[in-house]
Amino acid sequence: MGKVTGFMEYRRVAQPYRPVDERVKDFRQVMDSWPRELLNHQAARCMDCGIPFCHQGCPLGNLIPDWNDLVYRDQWQDAIDRLHATNNFPEFTGTLCPAPCEGSCVLGINDDPVTIKAVELAIIDHAWEKGWIVPEVAQIKTGKKVAVIGSGPAGLAAAQQLARAGHDVTVFERADRIGGLMRYGIPEFKMEKKRLDRRLEQMEAEGVSFKTNAHVGENISVDDLRADFDALLLTGGACAARDLPVPGRELKGIHQAMEYLPMQNRICEGDAKPDNFIDAKDKHVVIIGGGDTGADCLGTANRQGAKSVHQLEIMQKPPKTRSENNPWPEWPQIYRTASAHEEGVERVYSVSTKRFIDDGNGNVSGLELVTVEMINDNGRISFEEIPGSEQILKADLVFLAMGFLGPEKPGMLEQLGVELDGRGNVISDKNWMSSVKGVFTAGDMHRGQSLIVWAIAEGRSAARGVDEYLMGSSDLPAPV
Repeated sequence: MGKVTGFMEYRRVAQPYRPVDERVKDFRQVMDSWPRELLNHQAARCMDCGIPFCHQGCPLGNLIPDWNDLVYRDQWQDAIDRLHATNNFPEFTGTLCPAPCEGSCVLGINDDPVTIKAVELAIIDHAWEKGWIVPEVAQIKTGKKVAVIGSGPAGLAAAQQLARAGHDVTVFERADRIGGLMRYGIPEFKMEKKRLDRRLEQMEAEGVSFKTNAHVGENISVDDLRADFDALLLTGGACAARDLPVPGRELKGIHQAMEYLPMQNRICEGDAKPDNFIDAKDKHVVIIGGGDTGADCLGTANRQGAKSVHQLEIMQKPPKTRSENNPWPEWPQIYRTASAHEEGVERVYSVSTKRFIDDGNGNVSGLELVTVEMINDNGRISFEEIPGSEQILKADLVFLAMGFLGPEKPGMLEQLGVELDGRGNVISDKNWMSSVKGVFTAGDMHRGQSLIVWAIAEGRSAARGVDEYLMGSSDLPAPV
């Protein structure tokens, strides 16, 4: 597994990024390519650890030590074969996944973990450059028809698996382009959409059909789908955004993150700028929410020319290293800096918004904040305001990036009558079938807001469940 002494000879090196002053001027991907020798050294750090806990950390069960070793030995074609054995879209996870595998790396017990994510991305990029990624068309067709509703990572992974099993697969997407949040939620600077487009071309060559502007439950009848298809797979994501119902919420200039990000992504796709375009140029921007979506808003606002950006988080600032109650191989709850944070922002922790301030004309002009103390009562988290800590923060534009509350209920889910759990997610049995026979579910619609690697893993597993339902048995893998 790599070089036996590699982890002692080479230090972990961070992913190369384009210079800040260059990348903030455009929306091209911020990551630079690795020099081949440097990447070889990083793969060599993968140690012969006996029990590769990185497998446990990855929902897909990626064969990480295998392809690290193959990269170290310069056997790139074998490496992409190992990578594709568990992951349909390594370029998606290689750019967007937070890499829980690295949090579980055995080397991370007392050293910096292996740069697993960077090696993964390098393998798939090299494979595309060499022309090794080709359509895998099913040799035998089953005659069975499957409708996949939602074209995010779960839906696309399931669709590709089912098409390769010989089924006729149609993916329905309510937006005007395929890709779900990968298309319109993830900024171009994090993942250029050419990575998505070339996969869609591969899937079309494998027989997958795509229908856009197809909003099931609105302009596409649920009853018609059930009549036309042998099975339905619900992969519509968790798109019900969490709101902030405080005084002044109705003011102009306050937007959900997913009202803002798709607009800029459409411009990057070549669409004309709409009349209601949300532009951060020369504005004081406040982002409420300290996660990845907030960082996406941050990077977009800086590229649009924001005057200042503050990112607010109700939680306290994480420590730089693992705390005693966060041991390996758990995901390390530590302070992290995304590429967007390097480009200019003031991050404010332990604050809560009391109200939005009106400029007198119905526009937001600021926020009243209060410092809060987090109380952990045997795992039950609450926040107490600190008296006298109120402050006013100027804001011309506010983005709410506080996560999602589960799938949207009106329309498709209500019409299908599928059973939901206490959090509003679609319930499934062990074979990924919902409470309605022949209707399956996977991804965030099933588990709630989660990671892209979980979406792909669930999509692959649900594909096996659908295949087994249609054919009586299945040879498709099921990672979860």
